[in-house]
Amino acid sequence: MIQVGSHGLLFHWPGKASETPDRASEKAGQALEKTAGAGRASEKAAEAGVATEVAAGTGRASGTAGDAGLVTGVAASAGRAPGTAGEVGRELAGPVVLMAHIDVVPAVGEWVHPPFEGVVADGVVWGRGTLDCKGSLAAICQAVEDLLADGFVPARDVWLSFGCDEEVSGDAARLAVEELHRRGVRPWFVLDEGGAVAYDAFPGVPKPMAVIGVTEKGVTSLELRVDGNGGHASTPAKFGPTVRLARAITRLDRAPMRAAAPDATVELLKRAAPHARPPIRYALTAGVRNRALLTRLLLAAGPEAAAMVRTTFAVTTLSGSPALNVIAGTATAGVNIRILVGDTVDGVIRHVRRVIKDPQVQIRVLSAGEPSPSAPLDDAFALLTAVTEERFPEAVTSPYVMMAATDARYFTRICDRVYRFTPFEMTKKQRESIHANDENITIAAYEKGVAWYSALLRRLGKFDR
Repeated sequence: MIQVGSHGLLFHWPGKASETPDRASEKAGQALEKTAGAGRASEKAAEAGVATEVAAGTGRASGTAGDAGLVTGVAASAGRAPGTAGEVGRELAGPVVLMAHIDVVPAVGEWVHPPFEGVVADGVVWGRGTLDCKGSLAAICQAVEDLLADGFVPARDVWLSFGCDEEVSGDAARLAVEELHRRGVRPWFVLDEGGAVAYDAFPGVPKPMAVIGVTEKGVTSLELRVDGNGGHASTPAKFGPTVRLARAITRLDRAPMRAAAPDATVELLKRAAPHARPPIRYALTAGVRNRALLTRLLLAAGPEAAAMVRTTFAVTTLSGSPALNVIAGTATAGVNIRILVGDTVDGVIRHVRRVIKDPQVQIRVLSAGEPSPSAPLDDAFALLTAVTEERFPEAVTSPYVMMAATDARYFTRICDRVYRFTPFEMTKKQRESIHANDENITIAAYEKGVAWYSALLRRLGKFDR
């Protein structure tokens, strides 16, 4: 085990491709070792709220960082970096990285069950993180534990990367990438949280959609600021800081960036169209043949659909006067921007300056993130699709553009195939509980997720590059 950042964790499970003759007959469990600090890191992570109980078919619960520490450890082997080319089984040299994050957002609002007690009631596990994303972390760990107990050795090396600060855009995932890069690890593919087996995901499509993220929007935050003299509210000067800022916000809201349907969005709707009910089926079928028409249809379908084809600007924070009878000397607004694939941070900032058209409105970049490169729909995606169709035959599997930001974006530095998928069945109400109250997962959905990860690990040698 390698600790990255404060409590981020990296584990390595050597596969058949990296075995040497001396190790070929060793059992997988004997090839694994833990560092002395694993217990201490696990205890701290558990204190942070990692221990979400997830009932499994074996009658036990997994999901604490302590469980993760027992799953696997860093295996040193023959003085070389595991997962690099030039090893035994060159064609399977690229390892696989499975990701999740330990941390969660705060629990707000009224909950049916306490958010940090992992209550299991009527076949449902309730608690913060059951879906985002300690549930998938526990499912990964349980799948690996079960395979180890069976003496299974994967065809490829497997790395487990568990971040500790994803929800606050921390450094753990970036540090994990730096560590893998230092070791010369170049993954075949990386899989992080993301899409799900989503019910009621698309209007008029009764089948669940198993959506696998092949890219994600970039996230950039700006501050708009206007300074003035301030003063007493009884003698306001014309066009003060708050009014000037309000005009800038209104101009930005009225002038969106150009819209265009990315390839992944077109492919998503192409795969959904045959399963849609009329007249939506006819509209989608026509739309996927004409990208401009499809873009217009999605823009007219509401804010969620429009976000699939456009960079979005959300004014999220406002600050002005500290009192009702005081004119603000400074007024600020925070703008959260989700950048569509094909747009850039520089292009977004130019757009903001051009639209606001006011040199007295200062624009400061608080953070900047480009959209992630699109992962190819090649053999790695075919493997994810095959396992999904096997475990969830009723679902329509498709690529898509993920709207939210994940730790996966950092891994594009060392891997071209970065995907985002959580193999859990989720209703619309469950998806809405993510970052909200009453987050929950059914035991049946969790068990199917464990089976999905197990099937994926067993099939790593069947889709060779």
